[in-house]
Amino acid sequence: MLLKCASSTVFMIVLGVSLAGCAKIAVWNAPPKSPSEQRTALAKKADELFWDTFHNARYDRIQPALEAETAAYLADPADAITAAHIGWLHFWRLSEASRLDATPATITDDAVVAQKYFAEAVALDPHEARYAGFLASATLVEGSIDHEEKTTRRGYFMLLDAIKEWPEFNLFTAGYVMSGTPAASAQFKQAIDWEWEDLDACVGEKVDRHTAGYAKYLKQETTEGKKRVCWNSWIAPHNFEGFFLNMGDMLVKTGDWQTARNAYRNAQLSTTYETWAYRKVLEDRIIHAEDNVALFNAGKSAGAKSAPIMLTSAFSCMGCHAN
Repeated sequence: MLLKCASSTVFMIVLGVSLAGCAKIAVWNAPPKSPSEQRTALAKKADELFWDTFHNARYDRIQPALEAETAAYLADPADAITAAHIGWLHFWRLSEASRLDATPATITDDAVVAQKYFAEAVALDPHEARYAGFLASATLVEGSIDHEEKTTRRGYFMLLDAIKEWPEFNLFTAGYVMSGTPAASAQFKQAIDWEWEDLDACVGEKVDRHTAGYAKYLKQETTEGKKRVCWNSWIAPHNFEGFFLNMGDMLVKTGDWQTARNAYRNAQLSTTYETWAYRKVLEDRIIHAEDNVALFNAGKSAGAKSAPIMLTSAFSCMGCHAN
């Protein structure tokens, strides 16, 4: 009887192990989702609303844009662009939450949803390094929200991989998302180094770390190749101005307000500076650079409605992307 029970027990253990192994094999062998060969009319229509909302800084219209993009995704879940657009809308809503009179605790759910859709975009288009950079950023943000070190570290190493794929774009992405860390931390020091390295990658040489002089590089402006992201474009009409607004903010946060003023002034070199909605913010930053050292580190700032450091401001996305 004992022998029979022992045999049954062994059989059940073997069966359990076998089934577990089969389950793993079944999951491993599941075919990946293939990207769509053509985009649907619904997706293209949703794109129109997405860009109209994004370029016109219509934060209050994020939800209708999300409804349109999500409907398009449900109709065709293999469209990488649609998935990325959903991720961006969720990221934008979280990033500029300071626009709201009262910030709901559930706003942090946008980080989780953004991560899900950026992961879909990366799976469908693994060669698009911008998607990889945003997925890494969303992962890092989620880890920070949850105080979960494993997720935070995974996001960090994903950022390193994304930088290798497209340094001109993802050095900025990486530095920007980490600019909210304390100024004395190793993470912030890495972030400011990445912003300098981004400038180096854009112009092909080491930019002066004291003067931050950029005027001599303006002749390199291009709309083609990977270096196009170093300049203004249809996607980011004021990318150049926004970059140097953030660069100045980060330098102020380190205490180097003199170099920060030089960085801020680089934004004024742009041919589109006079049409930039945030030029008053930048001009206030220049005036109050020294005052803002302590204030930025306390999450505040001086000047007329100049807002805290760009990452946590009401223009953290729109500083580059608004028309």
